[in-house]
Amino acid sequence: MQKLELWHNISCSKSNSAKDFLEQNSFEISVRDYLLNPPSKVELEELLKKLNISIFELVRTGEEIYKDLKLENIKDEEKLIEAVIKNPILIQRPILVAENMAFIVRPPVKIEDIVNKF
Repeated sequence: MQKLELWHNISCSKSNSAKDFLEQNSFEISVRDYLLNPPSKVELEELLKKLNISIFELVRTGEEIYKDLKLENIKDEEKLIEAVIKNPILIQRPILVAENMAFIVRPPVKIEDIVNKF
């Protein structure tokens, strides 16, 4: 089994559900509170590659900061990446990361299917 990392937000019920499932089923995980330990640009770009999505698909558009910063007007990926690095609350959650792949675990019931892919 690959070592798994959970990008986690302790204030998110879906993130807590995913963490609880992994722990209760004896998966070896490291937990990254990405609000306290935000990703670097390189880490965020690596995550996007593992997820096989663009930054536009990773962003939580319902967050107040998204609206306050008028990020819906940004069409340039680099500019949006910079905004996300400065405001990691914009990252979808939870995210389960392995060596060569990653998945956004939403809804949490998907986690059983997802862990079978590792």
